[in-house]
Amino acid sequence: MKIRTELNLLKALVLVVLLGALGGCGSMELKPWVSPYERNNLADPIMSFNRAPVSGAYMHHVHQAREGARGAEGGGGGGCGCN
Repeated sequence: MKIRTELNLLKALVLVVLLGALGGCGSMELKPWVSPYERNNLADPIMSFNRAPVSGAYMHHVHQAREGARGAEGGGGGGCGCN
């Protein structure tokens, strides 16, 4: 009898967890965490993981110029072709 009660309790707990998870799939509007006017601050080189982001970006540019190869490293451009 004790095992049956524990099994029913476990089933009820699983049902509650599943219903709670399905409740998160409602028709709520998802808003971006970062507003468009705040994205400028996140794109600042100072927000980089590098200790010296400004000089690191300059050295990256120098390395690209010396090697004669550009791109394929995740560097961002403005989209106007004036990298």
